[in-house]
Amino acid sequence: MDALAAIDSWNALTAAAGATRADGELGVHGPRDRELRWASVTKLLTGLAALVAVEEGTVDLDEPAGPEGSTVRHMLAHASGLSPEEGPPLMPPERRRIYSNYGIELAAARVAERAGMPFDEYLRAAVLDPLGLAGALHGSPAWAYRGPLDDLLKLARELLAPTLVDAETLAEATTVQFPGLAGVLPSWGRMDPNDWGLAFELRDAKSPHWTGTLTSPRTFGHFGAAGAFLWVDPDAGIALGVLTDKEFGDWAKDAWPALSDSVSSGAAKQ
Repeated sequence: MDALAAIDSWNALTAAAGATRADGELGVHGPRDRELRWASVTKLLTGLAALVAVEEGTVDLDEPAGPEGSTVRHMLAHASGLSPEEGPPLMPPERRRIYSNYGIELAAARVAERAGMPFDEYLRAAVLDPLGLAGALHGSPAWAYRGPLDDLLKLARELLAPTLVDAETLAEATTVQFPGLAGVLPSWGRMDPNDWGLAFELRDAKSPHWTGTLTSPRTFGHFGAAGAFLWVDPDAGIALGVLTDKEFGDWAKDAWPALSDSVSSGAAKQ
């Protein structure tokens, strides 16, 4: 897929991109085996591990967790009222979509507590090893995974055709939780509504959006401050993942949607 070569113009020291369907790759450009930071794309792995824990009966999405009135579901959906980083809640649950690393960390801590093991061990047993991922979590379940593009593409194929959880479970996790909440999509501005699933950011009708203009409203995924992203478009049956060593900035607000549109257009012709 020639469109992927656009990453060469991003002036990153290292950049790798890949597009895939559930049954195989459409194309890869750049080093596929070099370990890079995923930053907040880590949340996709943590969210998937939480879904495995739910199906195993290790945790319940609607059990109380976090601040008063909050549940595991609230924290995964950034609807608990918690602040972005560790600290007291800013408001009661379900008032506003407040993007919270701390909420994701507390949700992961609940999984670890109930599973009786550190979260990084649970993540490895529940997600990384079954999918054959080579990277590892180096700290926060919200932002500290490091791994190569191959890991990102394996995760993409899992999200296109799940094997670790039932399709119905993933469908719930990638539909709007607590509809109607406004909030800020980090670096992209206030969205009303700022729809979110269970750790999965949803495109829906958001505009502008980092997944471009051609992805379907059902597209979900995440991006990270390390210049990384993964989106999955279940309607088109394709996913696009990018890893770089160039921190997110204004450059990405033009580059990412343009690349996404080129890949969506090219995939539709294949």
